Amino acid sequence: MTTDVSDAWKSWHEHRVEAVSAPYGPLALTGTHWLEDYPDGRLPDIPGIWVAEADGVVLTAVETNGLTVDGQPLDGEVHLTADQGPADGARIAYGERRLVVLVREGVWGVRDFDPASAARRAFLGIDATPYDPRWSVPGRFTPYAEHRTVRVENADGRERGFGLGGELSFTLDGQERTLRVAVEGDGSLWAVFADADSGNGSYRFRFLRPAAPDAEGRTTVDFNRALLPPCAFADHFICPFPPPGNTLDVAVEAGERKLL
Repeated sequence: MTTDVSDAWKSWHEHRVEAVSAPYGPLALTGTHWLEDYPDGRLPDIPGIWVAEADGVVLTAVETNGLTVDGQPLDGEVHLTADQGPADGARIAYGERRLVVLVREGVWGVRDFDPASAARRAFLGIDATPYDPRWSVPGRFTPYAEHRTVRVENADGRERGFGLGGELSFTLDGQERTLRVAVEGDGSLWAVFADADSGNGSYRFRFLRPAAPDAEGRTTVDFNRALLPPCAFADHFICPFPPPGNTLDVAVEAGERKLL
């Protein structure tokens, strides 16, 4: 059984390396531009005029700019809403680059994904600790009576709201511990956490994504699958820092640790 679980972890790790090093994975992000910082609508090294409106972004370009929308040359004006899927499916392209429209708390921006990024070329892999069963423990999710939002600093230095759906409790090193977690659309959980080794033996904080709890709130807390956040791969991501109470007093020597 342990061998099967270990093999499953190895497969997970291999797929993870493939995903982050893919042409439009997180290593390809070369810029996140908030339109409010560019009142003239001109973004660095990106053609066209980008103007934020209440419900989206208006992009104006001529065919010679080289932009395409849904695979067709853009010559005129198009109204854009936030791209919901992966970067390779973004509506706007500039050669091999993909320009992803996003919005955070009413502020519109554009992300620039370039398969030829320096970070992608320099990538050597992810330092991850081999599977150890002691880091996989039963957990119990207790939802809050109502959704809560806390303000947390993000990796870009701005403070934003972070939605919390409840608490995930588990026993680690003989002590009961708790993480405050968000609930994703599919019912799975998302924890942003730090530990006693963060910033030393591992990245300054990490993500954990336990499976959706069952009807009694039971799930598995498997730190072997702790993830580096996107901002570990590119400085232009705006990852939230751990909310209050999510810094564990034990060194979690498991999962993804840092880039090689």
